[in-house]
Amino acid sequence: MKKTIIYILVSIIAICFFAPFVIMISGSFNDLDLFVADPLFWLPTTPTIENYAKILINESFPRWFMNSVIITIIPVITQVFFCTLIGYIFAKKEFKGKELIFWSLLAMVMVPRQLLIIPNYILFNYLSWIDTYLVFIVPELWTIMGVFLIRQYLQSIPKELEEAAWMDGATDLQIFFKVIMPLSKPAMATIGTFAFIGNWNDLFSPLIFTTSEEMYPLTVGLATLLDKTGNFGLQMAGATLSFIPTFLVFIFFQKYFTEGISLSGLK
Repeated sequence: MKKTIIYILVSIIAICFFAPFVIMISGSFNDLDLFVADPLFWLPTTPTIENYAKILINESFPRWFMNSVIITIIPVITQVFFCTLIGYIFAKKEFKGKELIFWSLLAMVMVPRQLLIIPNYILFNYLSWIDTYLVFIVPELWTIMGVFLIRQYLQSIPKELEEAAWMDGATDLQIFFKVIMPLSKPAMATIGTFAFIGNWNDLFSPLIFTTSEEMYPLTVGLATLLDKTGNFGLQMAGATLSFIPTFLVFIFFQKYFTEGISLSGLK
């Protein structure tokens, strides 16, 4: 009886999480101008790909897609490398003030992102970064949460591995590239997945820091396109197109992602 109740509760929770995706995908094939609360209207009687065609033939779509790729892929690569390097230093190296510096950096996470948006805008405007790729790439070169994850993960690796490499004459860089990085693949994949999803789906920062349509990423571009049309089916098609890359990345790195989360203690 107890298991039955648990299964029912889990099923209800699963349906609550899965239902929006069903609405999004079924609605994307529906030629419906306005949202209707009745679920029967979400299932297309005559499925059509016209909504996808309208978005894909838009002359700005390739530019928006390229912008999203640039401001996503570069931070993913840099975050994986720099977070691993900095996390290795905080996990395995000893220097004065290490704990104070690390926990001071980690405390920055407690500051809501919205509170920093005005100081950031003033700074980026002073640097003439507004409406450029720099405003999205430079602040995302590394993140303290990525460093925290790597540090937690590397603390579980025995120090004897480093000592054995030192005895063989390896330098710090050789140890990092040939010992630490290969052992850190699960944590690195987790950082990369978080970075990809966070940057690809980001709507807030591009809305603030872009002023021209040609610099819009896909999230903002599709949002402005939808505002102009107000078409429910078009909105769902845009959401589906934007969702596909993050879904594929998660599926591809799922094995490493789960392992990295469990071994780093980040739950």
